[in-house]
Amino acid sequence: MSKKNNRINVPEAREAMDKFKMEAASEVGVNLKEGYNGDISAREAGSVGGQMVKKMIESYEKNL
Repeated sequence: MSKKNNRINVPEAREAMDKFKMEAASEVGVNLKEGYNGDISAREAGSVGGQMVKKMIESYEKNL
């Protein structure tokens, strides 16, 4: 049985990650709200995560 490990290693980063997630969601047109978002589809949730990864890669490449 696998154990989920989606904890943030730096607790002070939680607010920044939540803000980042909300920005990514608005860019792809997904209406996220604070707290539980179990009413969105897997496709919508995946598009938010994909947008976050895309932005992180762009930021990394820019700083090379």
